[in-house]
Amino acid sequence: MDNNILVEVKNIRMYFPVVAGMMRRKIADVKAVDDVSFFIRKGETLGLVGESGCGKTTTGRCILQMNRLSSGEVIFEGIDLTKLRGEALRKMRRNIQLIFQDPYASLDPRMTAGDIVGEPLLEHDIVKGKGKEYQDQVAEILRMVELEPRMSVRYPHEFSGGQRQRLGIARALAVRPKFIVCDEPVSALDVSIQAQIIRLLTRLKDDFNLTYLFIAHDLSVVRYISDRVAVMYLGKIVEITRSDELYNNPIHPYTQALLSAVPIPSPSVDRLRKRIILAGDVPSPMNPPHGCHFHPRCLQCKDTCREKGPELKDIGDEHWVACHGC
Repeated sequence: MDNNILVEVKNIRMYFPVVAGMMRRKIADVKAVDDVSFFIRKGETLGLVGESGCGKTTTGRCILQMNRLSSGEVIFEGIDLTKLRGEALRKMRRNIQLIFQDPYASLDPRMTAGDIVGEPLLEHDIVKGKGKEYQDQVAEILRMVELEPRMSVRYPHEFSGGQRQRLGIARALAVRPKFIVCDEPVSALDVSIQAQIIRLLTRLKDDFNLTYLFIAHDLSVVRYISDRVAVMYLGKIVEITRSDELYNNPIHPYTQALLSAVPIPSPSVDRLRKRIILAGDVPSPMNPPHGCHFHPRCLQCKDTCREKGPELKDIGDEHWVACHGC
């Protein structure tokens, strides 16, 4: 593997069984993630976008081994995380952290801010006990996310939404990880607060040489923070390339439709662009269409699309697309 690649996801699948009847017999599988592959370089931010229910969050949880894969590999610094168990996996998780979508539901309401940030320090034996070293590190971590150390005695309900998300970021940052999965970290916040959190994440990335998987459905936010962007549809990656290339030259019909829906602040420009309206709804991941999953809604559908699923291929300059017609 390339030494510059920190995380490599290889053909991962995550199928959730659907059971019915008194005997709880499996009648089908929900194919939340279906043969997904990508890599993330050290110090890079990879944006992962798509409609709700397309498998973005499940992909992030699979990388963290919060969900055990149906098949595939997740390689982190040359180690396959799917092979780790128990203490070995716990130690590896010091390098891989998660920022949750909901900054309130992800924090224990019975714990103070200081305890929330300090718990990982104790869990991973970074400090021994709650002495001066512990207190100093908690104060330093709070300052990193632009919170006052005196706030360490407050409980989550005493913080605003933006402050709670900063607290969640502080908790993830406490163990000095190398890789952070950001699961829609700004979707529950006001627009003005979103900008502050994005700037904070960008600064922390530069200060600590972090690597991010940034999961979101807001393409405007993803464009601002990501180096490369992967587009997901119904459990599959359909396009992945550099951020500027994706926004200036989208190839896959689904990517084109997504970008056509992004609001543009200039009314004169917005009136001139072509809006792509997709037909129908997203199919069920329990019974995805045969062939290309997108073909029932695609305006460029061919007979081949109905018969065979396309492979993700490099069309040049690290621009990967899964489309028979591209």
